[in-house]
Amino acid sequence: MKTVKIRQKLVPWMFMLPALIILGVFTFYPIIYSIPLAFMKYSVIGQTSWVGLQNFTRAFQDSDFWVSLGHSAEFVIVVPILQLISIYLATVVNKPLPGVTIFRVLFYIPVVTSMVAVGIMWGFILDPTGLINTLMQNAGFSHVIYFMNNSHLTLPILMGITIWQGIGYYMMMYLGGLQGIPSELSEAAEIDGASPATIFFKITIPLLKPFIWVCSLMSLIAALGVFDIVFVMTQGGPNNATLVTNYYSYNQAFGNFNFGYGAAVGLLLSIVITLFSVILFVYQRKGGQTHAK
Repeated sequence: MKTVKIRQKLVPWMFMLPALIILGVFTFYPIIYSIPLAFMKYSVIGQTSWVGLQNFTRAFQDSDFWVSLGHSAEFVIVVPILQLISIYLATVVNKPLPGVTIFRVLFYIPVVTSMVAVGIMWGFILDPTGLINTLMQNAGFSHVIYFMNNSHLTLPILMGITIWQGIGYYMMMYLGGLQGIPSELSEAAEIDGASPATIFFKITIPLLKPFIWVCSLMSLIAALGVFDIVFVMTQGGPNNATLVTNYYSYNQAFGNFNFGYGAAVGLLLSIVITLFSVILFVYQRKGGQTHAK
């Protein structure tokens, strides 16, 4: 009997073991190793030495670090925009409309597409000889717009691409939340004379708040830790206009071989993400993002 119970407990772990090994080697170990690395001056061929808080002092005195942190903070603008659009689209696709399944699939395709592929595709679209400039020239505009060379346009463009790719993911999460709301509630409110707007804001949104909390937190973490779209499309340029903290940490470590300093920058970013997450969590506890009763 005991043997059977032990086997029943071991079976789920055996199924999870391959994924846990991959996560341990490529995620958990680098995270744990990077913490002491942040307090060292690491050398690949020379001697590694303990420098204490020197890397953190350097970061606080580094103007590029503050620029990158500011750009990462600007990416947080994506969060409310993305959530609002996703909620709206979820309410649309939750209705029994003709072809709604195709509509859902089309919005979800960018989610399962690699960000590298997305970046390359948008690079072609925004190229001086790309789709947008070609259509503008065919429409009679002679001026060519260099989207990715304009320091005022690049960061908003990357934000827009991030929103475009993430809409489908959060839309499906909100759709699951909407389908879990009993239809009797809205039907009863409609019978009592409530307008569609009143039903949406007084019934639907309160019942969706647990989903809003989770999606906002996930989106916030992703926005502050943005890396791949910057790496593929701009490498922090032009003139550091899209330099975000995650890319700055990567570039210091693997571009300039300042592994200790890069780890320190990454650790500081983790602290910032944690602080933002705690603030959002406190708001969720105090500000009303709770289950409706």
